[in-house]
Amino acid sequence: MIRKATKEDLSRIAEILVFVKRVKYRPIFHNDDYSFGELQVIKVAEKYSNPAILDNIWVYEDGTVKGMIHIEGKEIAELYVDYFFWGEGVGSALVEFAKEKFDVNFLWALEKNPDAIRFYERHGFALNGKKQLEEGTPEYLVMMER
Repeated sequence: MIRKATKEDLSRIAEILVFVKRVKYRPIFHNDDYSFGELQVIKVAEKYSNPAILDNIWVYEDGTVKGMIHIEGKEIAELYVDYFFWGEGVGSALVEFAKEKFDVNFLWALEKNPDAIRFYERHGFALNGKKQLEEGTPEYLVMMER
């Protein structure tokens, strides 16, 4: 079931974000100060408790919160699925929900994250040639549209 996130979901959302960001982004950014210093569950939970953020987050839950999607207007701002549930359709369900309910039509993905790019391509998004630097890093984000 996909439902609006609540404050009770914050620790689980933060746990998912921290673990997946460490697994997927540490090999790209090579920044242990961020991955193991700044990126902490309590800090992330506090950040996401802001109503301006939390009000735009939906979770996939079937007794356990397995993934989350953050939608800003027509943009998928974030999509994270707990590593232990990858390949079970959680991310696909969240993307399709966002397409149907919010008519999302674009997102930004890390250029060096081919798994994410392929995932979004399977859901009708395509690279449009636009890219920008990820703030504070030498890495690029690429825009995808449908």
